[in-house]
Amino acid sequence: MRPFVHINCAMSADGKIAGAERRQVRISSEEDKARVKGLRMRYDAILVGVGTVVSDDPHLTVKGRSRDENQVRIIIDPNGRTPADAKAVDDSARSIIVTSDSCSRTWDGCDVIRSPGGIDLGFVMERLGEMGIGSILVEGGGSTIASFLKAGIVDLLTIYVGSMVIGGSESPTPADGDGWVKDGGLALTLKNVERMGDGVLLEYVPR
Repeated sequence: MRPFVHINCAMSADGKIAGAERRQVRISSEEDKARVKGLRMRYDAILVGVGTVVSDDPHLTVKGRSRDENQVRIIIDPNGRTPADAKAVDDSARSIIVTSDSCSRTWDGCDVIRSPGGIDLGFVMERLGEMGIGSILVEGGGSTIASFLKAGIVDLLTIYVGSMVIGGSESPTPADGDGWVKDGGLALTLKNVERMGDGVLLEYVPR
């Protein structure tokens, strides 16, 4: 049985999650930052793509928690680009790196899943379930979120819309990369809307 998958992200009023240089921009209000901190503690694992690791170097942990208390960190990294000194692979939490089966790189102290034929999310989710992970919070970036949406592997989607405009045709969006409107897109049902600071939190489930 695959883990429950919750995608959570923040975007600007014009639908961007970062600037064209793909460096992190503060979009969330203090209220949303507190929500995300609490959200992280409810999940078995936090998942991001390697692009987020390379550009932002996040810890993906909750400050003040021990290694055993922190959630598992999962990095989708087809070609093994995660730096050996990245904060997301330090000893403050368990880390799992998902690569393609053509990548042979290893990281000290990290578990590695080799996915056949590139990144097969169905295979990866099955393996993670076998490893005892029952729930995953997907935090980015745009290409990683898009891959989960396109594969239909999402149970809950929350998007915080901040009161700012980033602009730029090259700026990433929550569903980056090639679109799939011709394939019908992904229909959602809006379950809740909540004002949070100077922004709005939208909650969706797939139809």
